[in-house]
Amino acid sequence: MRYYLVAGEASGDLHGANLMKALKTKDHNAEFQYYGGDKMLAEGGVLKKHYAEMAFMGFTEVILNLPTILKNLKTCKVDILAYRPDVLILIDFPGFNLKIAEFAKENGIKVCYYISPKVWAWNQKRVLKIKRVVDRLFCILPFEVDFYKEWGMDVDYVGNPLLDEIALFEPDPSFKERYNLKNKEVVALLPGSRKQEIERLLPDMLSIRNAFPDYHFVVAAAPSFNESYYQQFIKSSDVTLVFGQTYNLLNIAKVAVVASGTATLETALFHVPQVVVYRGGKISVAIARMLVKIRFISLVNLIMDHEVVKELIQEDCNTQNISSHLKSILDGPDRAKMLADYQLLSEKMGAAGASERTANLIVSYLGEDSN
Repeated sequence: MRYYLVAGEASGDLHGANLMKALKTKDHNAEFQYYGGDKMLAEGGVLKKHYAEMAFMGFTEVILNLPTILKNLKTCKVDILAYRPDVLILIDFPGFNLKIAEFAKENGIKVCYYISPKVWAWNQKRVLKIKRVVDRLFCILPFEVDFYKEWGMDVDYVGNPLLDEIALFEPDPSFKERYNLKNKEVVALLPGSRKQEIERLLPDMLSIRNAFPDYHFVVAAAPSFNESYYQQFIKSSDVTLVFGQTYNLLNIAKVAVVASGTATLETALFHVPQVVVYRGGKISVAIARMLVKIRFISLVNLIMDHEVVKELIQEDCNTQNISSHLKSILDGPDRAKMLADYQLLSEKMGAAGASERTANLIVSYLGEDSN
């Protein structure tokens, strides 16, 4: 079978790579073309565009980069028609992917959507479009099944693919020594993978260093940027930069400051107490506050349906607040409570195997349709 995948950010690249790996075990003749990143490229096939050229955050940022986005859409559509896959597999990234789904449906190409768009957060009527242009939808959050049922749509819950990646992780025993981290406990900084979020959040994260002189600060760097890019923010030798080592970093970290997104859930599954931070463009955030219908922004709090981790958004994301909340989870009852909640979260998430379950469903669906 010929598979065309579209992932527009780092998390999509990770989940796309794991899905490709699982598809290859179910379909030995699998061929791939995709929009994605380095992890997907490592699984083979042809990378048509890297997600680093595609990820834009917020309403105003999308408007400012609209010519680039429209060009990417046009190129992707032309490429899909030229490749004519047996199935198009879209991974999250709804602003882009729902348009691609509509185009594929119009051209008689089967559409599977892996990792549901977060339509439960805002503009829920988008479900009507999903029902029209998506053939099979695979969800990774338990509460999404009931949400879609309310709209008359049956979906498949496959578990969460982060568990797959974490299950495959093997700690590097020399990590601390290699990065000279043996003498102090570690504060992990995870500023995200997009240029806009790094530039908005990393300075705030780094601003708390003086409040924690007995800790070593380590930044989890995105592979799509180089060391010189990060050095413009770090400007000091007392901060360590690691590329492609996020899980090794979380494996040894005492606490973490984490950009809102998938990394908040990864950090929780590694049982590292954290403070979640977010900054967006003023206009984008103002619009979001009017439209978004959810109580929390972090996946940890959304899944648990109560505040487990502190969320510092916009003006609340500052040196004083980050320092204060980080200190509260270094030791004592706040740390113990968060770790206890993490244990409940792990139990709620269940076991690994989302990629395999999704691959089975896709291959089965294609096989049924060909009979």
